[in-house]
Amino acid sequence: MPNDMSPTPGLTVSVGSYSAAGRKRVNQDFHGAMLPEGRSLRLKGIVLAVADGISTSSVSREAAETCVKALLTDYYCTTDSWTAKTAASRVMTATNSWLHAQSRRAHLESIDLGWVCTLSAMILKHRTAHLFHVGDSRISRLSGESLEPLTREHHLTLSTGETCLSRAMGAAADLEIDYHTVDLEIGDTFLLTTDGIHDHVPARAIAAALRGAPDLDAAAQAIAEEATALGSPDNLTIQIVRIDGLPENALDVPSVEGGHLIPPPLPETGAEIDGYKILRSIHASHRSHIFLAAAPDGSRVALKIPSMDMREDPAYLRRFLMEEWVARRLANPHIVAAVPAPEEKSALYTVSEFVEGRTLRQWMADNPNPDLDLVRDIVRQITQGLRAFHRQEMLHQDLRPENVMIDGDGTVKIIDLGSTYIAGVDEAEPEQRDILGTLQYAAPEYFNGDPVTWSADLFSLGVITYEMLTGRLPYGTAVSKVRSRRDLGRLAYRSACDEKNNVPDWMDDALRRAVHPHPEQRQQALSEFDLELRQPGTGWRARKRRPFAERDPVRFWKIVSLILAVLVVLLLVQNAGAL
Repeated sequence: MPNDMSPTPGLTVSVGSYSAAGRKRVNQDFHGAMLPEGRSLRLKGIVLAVADGISTSSVSREAAETCVKALLTDYYCTTDSWTAKTAASRVMTATNSWLHAQSRRAHLESIDLGWVCTLSAMILKHRTAHLFHVGDSRISRLSGESLEPLTREHHLTLSTGETCLSRAMGAAADLEIDYHTVDLEIGDTFLLTTDGIHDHVPARAIAAALRGAPDLDAAAQAIAEEATALGSPDNLTIQIVRIDGLPENALDVPSVEGGHLIPPPLPETGAEIDGYKILRSIHASHRSHIFLAAAPDGSRVALKIPSMDMREDPAYLRRFLMEEWVARRLANPHIVAAVPAPEEKSALYTVSEFVEGRTLRQWMADNPNPDLDLVRDIVRQITQGLRAFHRQEMLHQDLRPENVMIDGDGTVKIIDLGSTYIAGVDEAEPEQRDILGTLQYAAPEYFNGDPVTWSADLFSLGVITYEMLTGRLPYGTAVSKVRSRRDLGRLAYRSACDEKNNVPDWMDDALRRAVHPHPEQRQQALSEFDLELRQPGTGWRARKRRPFAERDPVRFWKIVSLILAVLVVLLLVQNAGAL
């Protein structure tokens, strides 16, 4: 591959490579690189990969080619919301399964004869290199006058003193991938090599060939020829990438579609925007205005426009644009859906389905003492919507009664996606992790700086469920005052069981776990919380099965004392009769 400079401002690289059979008859190595432009470069990054087929297999060249081509193509077909780790690992795992199945179908019991190879890959995204590695190919970084290995070989030493691969693509049904990240700096130079190169050419010689090399292809060929001269009997593959430019850490403008547009003036009833006729105003806040509008096809939609106060805030406008982007990637009956937008918008606005019904806040006001089964049904539907977010590596981050709608058929929908955290986008274009949700429903980890995971949405759902059942919040407003892990100890949970409701103690136990200040103490899945609202959880049952003396020692010893007293009286009576 010739040296290539990515034309898009931001992340730019130069790439050079060389591959040859060397002293072998067939070249069983395979390598490749994908340097996309525009949106794919920003959200997915640059991919480079090297695979090395095992010499004992006649089909290992096919395995190496399959691994590299699958990663270079299928990775870009994964959703943009996934992180590089999730997307690449899914592709590699699927490819491994295919290779392993090919060997089993051909009845090749020995991995030495099957569809087996090594694979080392890099994904360069924003200012980070994501490294994936299986086998004994290698990724290295030029460091001063030597090379710094960034991966370790997966070798197993036999009793005979020989070595073999302990891990390889296609070798087993399950795949274990080494993964880690490296921060990028302009001028960094990385190498992906097969063992025909790095087992024979000294690191200092490779470093000398790379320093200041104007032609990376020529440098790659020179290193491979040096390996042959030094007696390498293997195939020779080397890929070099040099970091020429990096994007800025901070983003000043939105980078999603529509970032060049400006919000329109707030429309009057009867006005039209790109064919959408405004029928009436639905909602207005300091952040946005929502209007009921008639689409060109006659259907009713919700049209959202940034408020006047937020039009000069680039971070808000970026999230505003992302709201429609998120909706288009979440096809779920319990999440508000995006609708087809005009091919060319004249202004900055979003369009979504119009949900005719009432908010969960209004439902709570109408049902101060709700039936438990109704509460469970609402929670189940919210859970299904949240799971769709989490499968895409998204967090809603602003789950509250005002952002949950219930239509006339009882279908629950999560709305207002403007605070959604998208792991893949944040990885590509990091921004400060502000508290975007409503304080009363936000998990403590937003306030004390601990890592925020999907469990934060579970906390919000737990608070909402608790409020539906009791009309109050489990910690009042104390959560928003948390600033450190020490503060978590001051949060005192108030039981949901009282004389005003019919919440059973095992259901209260489920609520207590869901809103626990420490994320690791909450349920391990949303489905677990949903199930524990319907039947006693295993933890609650285990505690109830404790010996009576442990559960209520005071009462236990009172009973024991009473029994002993009775026995003493009986003995005295018996002795008196004998006298």
